[in-house]
Amino acid sequence: MHLGTDDWLYTMDQSGSASALNGEMPPTRSSATVARAIRVSLAMAHNDRIRRQQIRQIVREAEGYLDLVTSLADDWPLRTDVRDRVAERALATLARLPDNIADRAAVLFLRGQAFRVMERFADAIGPLEEAAALDRDSLATHLALGWCYKRIGRIDLAIEALQNAQAAEPDEAIVFYNLACYWSIAGNKGNALENLSKALAMDGHYRDLIDREPDFDALRNDPDFQALTSVIV
Repeated sequence: MHLGTDDWLYTMDQSGSASALNGEMPPTRSSATVARAIRVSLAMAHNDRIRRQQIRQIVREAEGYLDLVTSLADDWPLRTDVRDRVAERALATLARLPDNIADRAAVLFLRGQAFRVMERFADAIGPLEEAAALDRDSLATHLALGWCYKRIGRIDLAIEALQNAQAAEPDEAIVFYNLACYWSIAGNKGNALENLSKALAMDGHYRDLIDREPDFDALRNDPDFQALTSVIV
């Protein structure tokens, strides 16, 4: 039996040999039908590429709004009303994204960040927790969660968030420094000094922050704290 090209395409099994169904060859498609199927497939692929590009553009737009707020926060902080309008603009931008976006953890993180920069810490926790559940290795998400938990008075959960950050990134000095701050607030001197010692060993620049860090006020007059934090010339 002679098989045309289309017949051959539709009767090959995975081993590369012709297959039969119940002793009969399966029905074949005409060349026109195959061509239409290919055109539809190509159109769908093209639309998917456009959709991905649009999603990336929306995410970058939201990131830009938040970067505007956070990059100026230390030296030229925005007025509260201006800051909040920019952050709300980021939230409105993110709301244009579909729910089934592939990198949903990143979008949830940005939503949490928008609430965080507005100092709406309780509102930030929900999306940040979802983001952390989807991406347990995200250092930024765990740090942001710790920041927000601390500011709603849940220092226990702030410590837990930073311990998760520690598991994800065990060599990041900022994780140990923040943990030292949180343990100090919690009244655990031993853990505070242990984590602070590790932070300073990893990055000595953190020593410059200690004098202005209110989280260490409870330890300020402690001899062990003073011995650890004194500058050795």
